[in-house]
Amino acid sequence: MPAESTSAEARYLKFLADKQRRILVKLVNGETLRGWIEYYDRNMLRLTREGKPNLFIFKDQIAYLAEEGPHPGQG
Repeated sequence: MPAESTSAEARYLKFLADKQRRILVKLVNGETLRGWIEYYDRNMLRLTREGKPNLFIFKDQIAYLAEEGPHPGQG
């Protein structure tokens, strides 16, 4: 039986936030958002976007997220 939690999600979100990696977030309703993670917890994450309002997104509304590269200005 697999472990209930491996903490892999938290480690990956920490990596994305620490490195300010740009990500694409696909929501379950089909909408796509781009930005980088400034904050996350067990239930949600904060997506910071350039020139647009920052968003708090509940994790149960996320279909998937994908890395797009370093934050602008970080090479």
